[in-house]
Amino acid sequence: MSFLFGKADSSAVSKSESDMASQNIQIRTPEEAVARIAYLASDVVVSVQPSQGQDSAFSSHLKRYAARKDPGLVAKTEGLVPEIQSIRHSNDPLLSVFTPIRSGRLTTVTTTSVILLPAVAHLYKLANYPVVIHVSLYPSNFPDYSAITAIRNSGWTFLQSESLQEAQDMAMTAHALAIRSGKGVIHFFDPTSCSHDKPIAAEDATSFRELLNLDDVRRYQASSVPESGIYADDGRTVVASEQPERRPSATNNGLADSTILGAASKATSSEGSDKSSQQSNSSAPPSVSSATTIEASPPLVTSEDIYKCVTSIWTQLKAATGRSYNPFEWSGPTTAEMAIFVFGSDAGLFAEALDAAKPDAIYAKAGLITARLYRPWLGTKLLDVIPKSVRRVAVLEQISRKTTKWGPLLIDVLTSVKSGFGGVDTVVGHQLGYITPDTIHQALRGIFQNLASETPLQNLEVGKTSGPENINTFGLEQPKLETAYTKILDQLFGKRVYAANALRSNNTGVSSTIAASPEFGFGSLLARKEHRQRFVKQVKQAATTGSFITEAPVNWLAKWAANAEDATKAGELADDVIARLETDGSSIARDLLSSKGLFRKESLWLVGSDSWSYDLGNSGVHHVLASGENVNMLIIDSTPYSERTAADAARRKKDIGLYAMNFGNAYVASTAVYSSYTQVLQAMLEADQFNGPSVVLAYLPYFGEHDSPLTVLQETKKAVDLGYWPLYRWNPENEKRGEANFSLDSERIKNELKEFLDRDNKLTQLMRREPVFAANLSQDIGTEVREQQKRKARDAYDQLLEGLFGAPLTILFASDNGNAQSLAKRLGTRGRARGLKTIAMAMEDYPIEDLPKEENIVLITSTAGQGEFPQNGKPFWDAIKDNTDLDLASVNYSVFGLGDKHYWPRKEDRVYYNKPAKDLDRLFANFGGKRLSEVGLGDDQDPDGYQTGYALWEPQIWQALGVANVEGLPEEPAPLTNEDIKLASNYLRGTIVEGLRDTTTGAISASDQQLTKFHGTYMQDDRDIRDERKAQGLEPAYSFMIRCRLPGGVSTPKQWIQMDDISSSLGNETMKLTTRQTFQFHGVVKGKLKPAMQAINRALMTTVAACGDVNRNVMCSSLPTQSQYHKQVWACSQKISDHLLPSTTAYHEIWLTDDNNEKTQVAGNAVQDFEPLYGPTYLPRKFKITIAIPPHNDTDVYAHDVGLISIKGDDGQLLGFNVLAGGGMGATHNNKKTYPQTGRMMGFVSTDEVHIACEKIMLVQRDNGDRKNRKHARLKYTIDDLGVDVFRSKVEALWGKSFEPERPFHFKSNVDTFGWQKDEYGMNHFTFFIENGRIENTADFQMKTGLRQIAKVHKGEFRLTGNQHLILSNVADEDLPQMKELMKEYKLDNVQFSGLRLSSSACVAFPTCGLAMAESERYLPELITKLEGCLESNGLGKESIVMRMTGCPNGCARPWLAEVAFVGKAYGAYNMYLGGGYHGQRLNKLYRSSIKEDEILAIMKPLLKRYALEREDGEHFGDFCIRAGVIVATKGGQDFHDNTGEEEFEDE
Repeated sequence: MSFLFGKADSSAVSKSESDMASQNIQIRTPEEAVARIAYLASDVVVSVQPSQGQDSAFSSHLKRYAARKDPGLVAKTEGLVPEIQSIRHSNDPLLSVFTPIRSGRLTTVTTTSVILLPAVAHLYKLANYPVVIHVSLYPSNFPDYSAITAIRNSGWTFLQSESLQEAQDMAMTAHALAIRSGKGVIHFFDPTSCSHDKPIAAEDATSFRELLNLDDVRRYQASSVPESGIYADDGRTVVASEQPERRPSATNNGLADSTILGAASKATSSEGSDKSSQQSNSSAPPSVSSATTIEASPPLVTSEDIYKCVTSIWTQLKAATGRSYNPFEWSGPTTAEMAIFVFGSDAGLFAEALDAAKPDAIYAKAGLITARLYRPWLGTKLLDVIPKSVRRVAVLEQISRKTTKWGPLLIDVLTSVKSGFGGVDTVVGHQLGYITPDTIHQALRGIFQNLASETPLQNLEVGKTSGPENINTFGLEQPKLETAYTKILDQLFGKRVYAANALRSNNTGVSSTIAASPEFGFGSLLARKEHRQRFVKQVKQAATTGSFITEAPVNWLAKWAANAEDATKAGELADDVIARLETDGSSIARDLLSSKGLFRKESLWLVGSDSWSYDLGNSGVHHVLASGENVNMLIIDSTPYSERTAADAARRKKDIGLYAMNFGNAYVASTAVYSSYTQVLQAMLEADQFNGPSVVLAYLPYFGEHDSPLTVLQETKKAVDLGYWPLYRWNPENEKRGEANFSLDSERIKNELKEFLDRDNKLTQLMRREPVFAANLSQDIGTEVREQQKRKARDAYDQLLEGLFGAPLTILFASDNGNAQSLAKRLGTRGRARGLKTIAMAMEDYPIEDLPKEENIVLITSTAGQGEFPQNGKPFWDAIKDNTDLDLASVNYSVFGLGDKHYWPRKEDRVYYNKPAKDLDRLFANFGGKRLSEVGLGDDQDPDGYQTGYALWEPQIWQALGVANVEGLPEEPAPLTNEDIKLASNYLRGTIVEGLRDTTTGAISASDQQLTKFHGTYMQDDRDIRDERKAQGLEPAYSFMIRCRLPGGVSTPKQWIQMDDISSSLGNETMKLTTRQTFQFHGVVKGKLKPAMQAINRALMTTVAACGDVNRNVMCSSLPTQSQYHKQVWACSQKISDHLLPSTTAYHEIWLTDDNNEKTQVAGNAVQDFEPLYGPTYLPRKFKITIAIPPHNDTDVYAHDVGLISIKGDDGQLLGFNVLAGGGMGATHNNKKTYPQTGRMMGFVSTDEVHIACEKIMLVQRDNGDRKNRKHARLKYTIDDLGVDVFRSKVEALWGKSFEPERPFHFKSNVDTFGWQKDEYGMNHFTFFIENGRIENTADFQMKTGLRQIAKVHKGEFRLTGNQHLILSNVADEDLPQMKELMKEYKLDNVQFSGLRLSSSACVAFPTCGLAMAESERYLPELITKLEGCLESNGLGKESIVMRMTGCPNGCARPWLAEVAFVGKAYGAYNMYLGGGYHGQRLNKLYRSSIKEDEILAIMKPLLKRYALEREDGEHFGDFCIRAGVIVATKGGQDFHDNTGEEEFEDE
C-alpha cells in the first residue's frame, strides 16, 4: 500500500548505522523504546514536557539522540537528524503539528494523556494526516483510560501496547500504519505495566525501514497541502483506490490485492493532484474523453482498509521477529465458558492469575480478551477471536471519569455481540480500580461470582478507587526561576496578597492543571471577594450589636468598617482591631478572628504562564477582562528571544497586552525583572491600585530550569532592546488626571503596539512629548533593513567610482580591535594613489550576491576567540561557508590574516592560528577564485607583530595588479595617536560639546572617546545585544560608564542616597563598587550623561581624572578598627588626590554649565586653563596611587604605580610612608614584552612630604615614559628600562631630597574582615559582603533598597573597600538595634559565605567593557558555587583563598596577585594562574592556557583536595602551590613568563 502523491525519490537512506543502531543497547522503559522509534521515523518530533526546564520520560532520550546527531531513517535534513520541538503540555502542543505535517514533513508527538481532551478540536482536523501520537497514560500510578475513550470517535486509529516489547512493536506499527493508511494513529500504553519487564534489544533498523517503505515516505514528503488556517477545516480526507500494492516481496507476506490509500480535499475537485497521481501510477488503460465521462470519486478509507494495512504490517513483523499480533488477543482455553475483557492497567496481572488458578477456582477455565487495535472497532474480529463456547463476558474498564451509565467499552462489546454470530449471551460491565498482586485473586472471585449469577449486577467497582500516591506526577510545576515575580508580589503586598491559583494550593478534587487555569482562578477570586463582602457585613453587625466584653472593639470595628475598601487605611487599622479583639476574648471576637486575614483588603492575583496567550487559555482571560472585576493577572512569558523565530508562527499566540488595552477598561503593563526591577514594582503597585481588571505581563525567558541568571539577563536584554518585549504601562484612569494613558519605559516597541497607539492617537502625543523616542518606535524588521542598507551603500559607492579609471579593487575587513580595519583602509588609500578604484568596507556590510561580479577582491581578517571570525565578519562567513551556488572563476582574490601563533599554546589548538584567513583562502579557491598572491599571515610574535607579515604580503598585491612601480606616490600621513589627540584637544576639550549635542547617534567620535576618559567616562556598547541590533540595521546600544573620584573611598550617607538616585534615574538601576574604592555607573545614555555629571557634582563629588592618562582615584585602606589612625592616613589620600588633580577648566565648561553656558558647579571652581604638572599631553599612560595600612594590604599596595605603606610612630600617630614605585597590572596575552609587575621600594618619606614625593615620581614618568608604544608606557616599564637606582636618583634630583631607609612593616592579608568590629572609640563598623561590588535589587535580595534605607538613618559614614565591599562605619551603640533590624529585614547581615567567595573579586567584563574577551563578574559566582561542594567536603569551607577573575589581561581586578586567577582568553575560555601571595606581595604564574569550565573544575577539585591533605600549619594556598611544585614562584614581573606550567609546542 502506498500514497498516491506522485513520483518520489525512493533512494535508500545512505547512513544506516549510527549510535542508535548499536545491537548492544538494552531498552529498559517503554518511553525509551517509543522515543527511539519516533526519532527514526519522523521529520519532526513534538516532545511534550511538564515544563520548559523539566524533561518528560520521552524528551530526555530524544534530546540525547539529537545532541549526538544520530541519523533517523526518514528525515530530509542535513545529517538525517529530525527536528525536536520541546513544548510545555499547557501550551496547546498539537497546534505545532499543523505546519510541518501540511508541508510534507512526517510529524510525531510524544506526550502523556493530559493533552488529549483539551485538544479534541485539533484531533478531528489532524485525523486525516499521517501523524503519530505516542501517549503515556496519566496519572502513571493509576492511569485513567477515559482520556482514550473520550476521543475514540475523533477519526484516529488507536493501538494499545501492554509490555515493553509490545511498546516497541506497536510504535513501529503506528508509524508504518500512518504512512500506509494516510490517517493519524494514536499509540497508547501504561508505563507502569512494564515496570517489571526485562530489558529488550534495540529495534532492527533494516526491518523497520522495510516496514516504513521509504517510497511511500518520500511520496508524502514531496507533497504539501495548500495554506489554510489552523482553525479552518482544510477539507482533507483520506481516500482509497484498488490497486496492486507495490512493495518489496522479499518476505512474500504482502497482500496480493489491497487498498492503496491517498488523500483528497473537499476543497478541490477530483481532478486535483491526488487524481493525477493515481493516473500516473496506474496501469489501467486510459479512459475516454472526460467531456463525455463522469468519473466516480475515490472511496474513503474504511475500517476494513485499516485492518488490511495493519495485518499486512503485522505479517511482515512476524516474519522478521517471530512475534504475532491481532486486533484482539485471546488468552485462555478454547473451551472456556466465561471470559474477562480488560481495558486497563496491567492486563498481564490478570493473565498470570488466570493461568495460576486452582482447579476448583470459579475462574479456573476462564479466558482473557484485550484490544490491540482499539479503533477502528472491528466487532467481527472480536467475535472471531472469542471461542464459541464462551457464554458470559465481564468487561473491566479503568475509567475514572465516566460520563454515561454504561462504559464505552461495554457498549462496544454489547453492540458487537448482539449484532454478530457467537455464543455470548451475557455481558456485564465493571469499573476497574487499582489492583495489586495481593488482591488480584480476590478481585477475580468477585468478578466471576457476579458474572455466573442468574442476575449479575452491572457497574460493580473492582479494586480500590484510587492508586498509590505518585511522587513523579505530570502536574504543573512552577520553575524556580519563575518565582522571581511572585516573590516581588509578596514583598510589595505582604499579607495582603492572595494568589487564587498558586501552585500547591489545596483545591480538593481539582487537578493542578484545571486549578491553574484562568477560569478556575477567576471563579476562586470572585468567591473570595464575596466572602470578604460577607465579612464586612458581619463586622458592621458586630459593631452595632455590641456583644463584646470590653468597649474597645466596637469603636475600632466601626472605624475599620468605614475604611474597609481602602487598602491602605484598612491595613493600617487591621493590627489595632485584631489586638482589641484578642484582648476582648468574647465569642463574637473569636468568630471574627477566625477570618482575621480579611481585615486587610487583599490584593487579588491570578498567576499564569504564556500558555494563557493561546486560544485554549485566552477564553479565560477574556472572561476576566469582560467582567470588569477588580482582579489582577500576572502572566509570565518564558519564551527566549533567541527562540522566538523557531516558534511555530501559526500557533496564534496572542498579545494579551494589546487584547486587554482594546477593552479600554483594563490596566496593562509589560515588564521584565531582568531589565528594570523598578518598573516591575511600579507596575504591580499601579495594578493593585487600579479599580478594575489589570494585566501585568512579565518576561522571564529561559531555556531550561537550571539556566543561570546570566542567560536570563542576556535574553531579556535582547528582547527589550529590540522591541520584541517592550516595557510599558497603560492606565485608562490617567486620562481623568489629564495624563497620557500610555507610558513607554523602554526605547523600542513592536509594530502591532505602534498600530494600536496610532489608532488611539497616543503615539503622536508620546513622540511630541518624548522626541528622543520618535526614531525608535519601529518594528524590528530584521535583515531586510540590513540588506537594503548594504545595497544602498554599495550602489552609492559604485556611482562615485564610475568616472574613475583603473582596475577595481574591493577590500573587505573583519576586525574586533581595529587593526584589520586600519590595514584595510590604508590599503584602500594606497590603491587609490596607484590609480585603482578601491572600496573598503566591513564584511558584514557587503552584499554577497555581488561576489561573483568582482574583478579583484582582498579580504583582511583578524582572529577572535577559538579561531573564530570577528563580530563584523561572522555574517559574511556564515553566508558563504555552506553556499553551493557561488562561482568565483572570474574573481582574483587574496587574503591576509592577523593572528598570534602562541595565543593557543597547546599543540592540539594550533589549528586556531589565523584560522579565519586560512578558511577564507581555502573557500575562495574551492569556488574557483584565482589568487593574486598566497595567503598572508601576520603574527603578533614577530618582531614588528603582524606588520612583519603584512610588509611581505602587500607588495605582492601591487605586483599582481600591475601597479607596483608607480612613481610620485604621495607621502602618507602618520596614523593618529593618543598623543596627537591630547595635544590637539585644547586641554581635553576636543569636540566633546558638539558630540553631546548630536542627536543622530548615541555615540561620540573616536578622538572624543579618548578625551572623555579624562573626564571620568568611557563610551561603551551593550555586547549582549550587539549582533541582534546589527541584524536590525541599528547602531550598537551605546551608553557611557561614569566613574567617580572618591579619595580613600569614604562617602557620607547623603552622598550614598544621591548616588543611588543617579543609578536609578540616569543609569541602569545598579551601582558598581570598584576595585579602586569608588562608585561606577553603567548604562548612562548620551542624553543623560551631562545631567548625571551635574548630579554627581551636586553630591559634592566629581568624576574628573577618574580615568585617562592622569593620576586617578587615590586609594586608602578602610581599617575600621583604628578610626583615629585611619582618619590621618585618609587625609593624606585626599591631599595627594587634590595636589595631583588636572587644572584645565574643560571639565567645568563641558559638564557643569546649563543650557545658557552659565556655570552651575558646586564642588569647586576652575582656576586656570593650563597644566602646570601635566602639560598639554598629560602622562604617557594612566597613573595609580594607593595607601595600605599594615597589617592589612586590602588595597594591593604592590600593584600600583605608587604604593604607600603607612608607618605608625611609637605614639600611635602617623609617622610617614614607605614608598613603592613601578607596580602595574596591565599585560597582553602571549606578548612577553608586556607583563604585570610589583612595586619596587624607593624608601621612606614623612607625612608632610608624601604628596611632593608622589608628584616627583609622576613627573619623572611624565618625562621618561614611552609615548610611542602605549603597551610599554606604564611606569613599571620606565623603571625596568632605567633600573631602580637610576630612577630613584632622577626622582631625588627633581625633588631635591633623598628617600630615607624603609621602615619595618608586616602584612597579614589583603582581604576584608566581614561582620561587626569595634574601634578604639567604641564605635561599631560592619563590613558587608557585596559580591563583585554590584549593588542591585533582585527578587531574592533587595540589597540596593536595603542600603538606601540604612543610609536614610545612618549617622556615620560609608567606606568602600579595595576588594569591592562596603563598610557601614561609625555606628553608635544606641543606634545598633535599628541598624541590625534593617540589616536583618533586607538580609544584609549575612556574611556566612565560603572563604573562597568572601575572598573573590571580578571586573565588569561583559556586556559593557569593550576589552572583555570572556565573562567575569557575571560568571565568577557560578564557578565558585561549583567549587564550594569540593571545599566543604575537604574541610576548606571557611578557608580564605584569594581568587580573582577578569575578562581580559588588563588587570582591573588585579588578578596577577591572586592565589588563583582566571583571565579571559576567549568567550568561555580562560588562562589559569597559580601561586600568587596571600598578602598581595607576589605575582602568580600561568598554569594552564585557554581552558574552559570542565577543565577548570577538573584541575581545581583535585588540587584543593591535595591542599587540604598536604598543607602545613598556616600555609596559604598560593604558598602551597609553590612548595608542592605545582607552579614555580614568580620573583618579579620580568620573569613572569618564565617557567610557566603550560608547555608551548614547537613550530614545525
